[in-house]
Amino acid sequence: MKIVTWNCNGAFRKKFDSLLDYQADIHIIQECENPIESKHYEYQNWAKNYLWIGDTKNKGLGIFAKSEIILEKLDWTNIFNEHPVKHFLPCKVNNDFDLLAVWTHRNNSPNFGYIGQLWKYLQLNKHKLNQTLIAGDFNSNAIWDQWDRWWNHSDVVSELKEFEIESLYHKITGEEHGKETIPTLYFQKKITRPYHIDYFFGPKKIIEKANKFEIGEVDKWLTLSDHMPIFFEITM
Repeated sequence: MKIVTWNCNGAFRKKFDSLLDYQADIHIIQECENPIESKHYEYQNWAKNYLWIGDTKNKGLGIFAKSEIILEKLDWTNIFNEHPVKHFLPCKVNNDFDLLAVWTHRNNSPNFGYIGQLWKYLQLNKHKLNQTLIAGDFNSNAIWDQWDRWWNHSDVVSELKEFEIESLYHKITGEEHGKETIPTLYFQKKITRPYHIDYFFGPKKIIEKANKFEIGEVDKWLTLSDHMPIFFEITM
């Protein structure tokens, strides 16, 4: 099974065909339009089997799958102390494994933006983690850890590790969080501002089945988005 995660930087209706050569079974896309509200016929025709959430019809989080794949949305809560956290889209794939698509948001929170949103979501739903594959734009890296917070990137990584869920990139490369050598983001499309903020996290049984993992090359993708897509293939 081939899976891609990519923050497309908007206007996915004009960019989805750039991913077709990879022939992915599942696409996890941040900042994409809601297909049902799009007037772009080719996009609608391509996105026949999908789940989507978002604040506006033009920018949300979507999971798109080939027609033969069953996506079952899971009923995980996103309400923390009466306030929603965002954006998180959990589903079961072919009744085989759980997938949590992620596009963390600042969410008007001065303290719990981005990785804090994911930390809150995990507190609400960590009892539901079951060999879950977590993928998407975390907007986070260990380089931004703050000493007086217990919801830093490193804290979330440690918490996931308790459930035997780890970053595929770091397991494959042996690199430490905060010391990545391959960026996934070039902030404002500037080569001089590279960061690693997009991830696949998975359980041991999925990591061991990985037979391909790559991050898109900047020369090919930077004209389309400031984020590079991540391609992941596993033997199911």
